[in-house]
Amino acid sequence: MKDTFILGIESSCDETSVSIVKNGTEEVATVISSQIDIHKDFGGVVPEIASRQHVKNVTMVLESCMEKANMTMEQIDAIAITYGPGLIGSLLIGLETAKTLAFVYNKPLIPVHHIAGHIYANSLVKEMTFPLLAVVVSGGHTELIEMTKHYRFNKLGGTLDDAIGECYDKVARVIGLEYPGGPKIDKLAKEGKDTYKLPVPLKDDSYNFSFSGLKSAVINLAHNEEQRGNKLRKADLATSFQEVAIEAIITKVRKAIIDKKIKNVIVAGGVAANQGLREAMEKLAKELDFDLCIPPMKYCTDNATMIAAAGYYAYLDGRRADMNLNSKSQDELR
Repeated sequence: MKDTFILGIESSCDETSVSIVKNGTEEVATVISSQIDIHKDFGGVVPEIASRQHVKNVTMVLESCMEKANMTMEQIDAIAITYGPGLIGSLLIGLETAKTLAFVYNKPLIPVHHIAGHIYANSLVKEMTFPLLAVVVSGGHTELIEMTKHYRFNKLGGTLDDAIGECYDKVARVIGLEYPGGPKIDKLAKEGKDTYKLPVPLKDDSYNFSFSGLKSAVINLAHNEEQRGNKLRKADLATSFQEVAIEAIITKVRKAIIDKKIKNVIVAGGVAANQGLREAMEKLAKELDFDLCIPPMKYCTDNATMIAAAGYYAYLDGRRADMNLNSKSQDELR
């Protein structure tokens, strides 16, 4: 059987990335140009600056990836592109690059939802077994998605307001940690104790999440401590926040696994790199006896490897786009 090589392009936020993946499971080459150092001074991603950096970087990243793979465009079977969701300006840079390549080299153009990319990062670790539950945790998403086969997504529930990653970054700012705040809170949480009382958000029978109340509780706590003249114990607050945030996720994941009788669970998204969440998911896997897959750190954050991997399965599913494909800042996974 002939191998299938998919070239993926990811530019939904502040990483410019190009990757080539063979048969949806084997990374051939990946190049990522990160903008973290640029946006760090602003405490978060500035969309206009991100777009300009993508314009500067995308050609060089593409050429570097092709050289690293020692391949030509003639050997590529299809072009997979993140069309959304994300920052519209950033998405458009990658999309126009993908359209140009598809047109010039007469290759199929495969539209990939960003979250589908995060989910299929797991296919780079091991074969995905269905039915499964995908626990999607990222800067813009907190969702539970049931899959009965490749590229069939059934959203059980999601965030009603702030996503978990967004909440982490906002709390980090309150504590005084620089961007990106999520990994820094995770690290600081290991040094503190759970001494601050914070509410567990949305304790109900749904599969939905809500983190705006938790974020507000941290802001109010920090403000009250300042008014009382008390020194904020940053490590303790990081620990207390992370304990509650992870409990909120694990509670809903446990419910979904029991209700749906799921035996295969994957974790997807940038917050999948969080050590506290990883440990909690591993503990839950032992408790409920299910097979757990979490991608290695390099596949958790935004990268084109996951887009190329998802693109392979979308390619097999017959998904194609023409030159009218447009970027979407918001879009449901389907």
